[in-house]
Amino acid sequence: MGKALAVLLAGVVGVVLVGWLFVSIIGPVLFYLVIGAIVVAGGALLYAKAKRAVAPGSRNHNRIEAAKETYRMRNR
Repeated sequence: MGKALAVLLAGVVGVVLVGWLFVSIIGPVLFYLVIGAIVVAGGALLYAKAKRAVAPGSRNHNRIEAAKETYRMRNR
């Protein structure tokens, strides 16, 4: 009975130790990976929205083209 209890206790201590080691070492790495993924996804979303906003035929694109034409005509 005593040997079985010692093996069970050693197993529990081993699992707790490995879990603590995982959380203390891998936890921060996973945290920064998740934050990095959120930042990259947000940047991609903003880039797509900006690209769509000045796509040919959009109102902003037409305004930019008109301003460029006016500037060119003014500075001949």
